[in-house]
Amino acid sequence: MVKFFKSVVEEMRLVTWPTAKQNRHDTAIVIVSSILFAAYLGLLDLLLTNITQIVM
Repeated sequence: MVKFFKSVVEEMRLVTWPTAKQNRHDTAIVIVSSILFAAYLGLLDLLLTNITQIVM
């Protein structure tokens, strides 16, 4: 078990961590794309609800 944790620590030292600026940028992209996708699905739901109400 100790060998496993030592190898985990060694591997974590090899990881290239993003800078704070890259992290903020990536987070902003995720938030904006989530909002846009939610708006798209909301409008699609509204459109399909109206279409089904007109047909029925």
